[in-house]
Amino acid sequence: MTLRIQSTDLQTAYGCIYIKSWVQLHAELAPIILLHDSLGSVDLWRDFPLLLSEKTGRTVHAYDRSGFGRSSAASQRPNLDFIAAESQTVFAAVAASLALGHFIVMGHSVGGGMSACIAADYADQCRGLITISAQSMLEDLTVRGIQEAKQGFAQPGQLDRLAKYHGDKAQWVLDAWTETWCDPMFADWDLAEYLERVYCPNLVLHGELDEYGSSIQAERFAELTQGPSALYILSGLHHMPHKENPELAVNLIAEFLEPLE
Repeated sequence: MTLRIQSTDLQTAYGCIYIKSWVQLHAELAPIILLHDSLGSVDLWRDFPLLLSEKTGRTVHAYDRSGFGRSSAASQRPNLDFIAAESQTVFAAVAASLALGHFIVMGHSVGGGMSACIAADYADQCRGLITISAQSMLEDLTVRGIQEAKQGFAQPGQLDRLAKYHGDKAQWVLDAWTETWCDPMFADWDLAEYLERVYCPNLVLHGELDEYGSSIQAERFAELTQGPSALYILSGLHHMPHKENPELAVNLIAEFLEPLE
């Protein structure tokens, strides 16, 4: 197959949304849609989408959520329902632009939670759900990890790490993560009702040493969803297993997707 890499700036009601695609020409398999983490962006996936497309033979689409990366700046902090809301807002606009039929949805960290909501809301179209280091409820471990990260970013020069990918939106990106997840009103957040509406096959990857969520998070994705699930607690890996050991992650994903359309 021939692979073509392309990008587009999609004008939506939520601002300009940047989409990058690794297109497998003539491929008939359902494409993979990637949703990034709380500090992430298309560029921060680095070469993972390319590896994924080459290994699976599927087209891969990734987009910067509103306020992140190359997409337009957001005007205010995310609402507390922003994880579930992504499915019916920016993702819906992206799906319409790409003329998606059947698809595989995959997300890292908060993107995994969003992916589960998408799998629930688009049950007729979603052929598979893949989550990496995802959360579906708030743990003390999650809050502690975010508070420690916030202290780290307060050190001189640390915000520049985000500015490299988010430009002058870097402070907003950091606050959207730390201030939302640590808001007392967010303490009861739980995606159980969405997980229970996921009927497609489900692959759950979780680092054994994840600093933002225990294995309980992964177990909930496997146990509460209704379709067949495959759960891997990855020994020695942390919150970024797809970057820490991309070959392992890609191989597990390819094996999971092999029998799917």
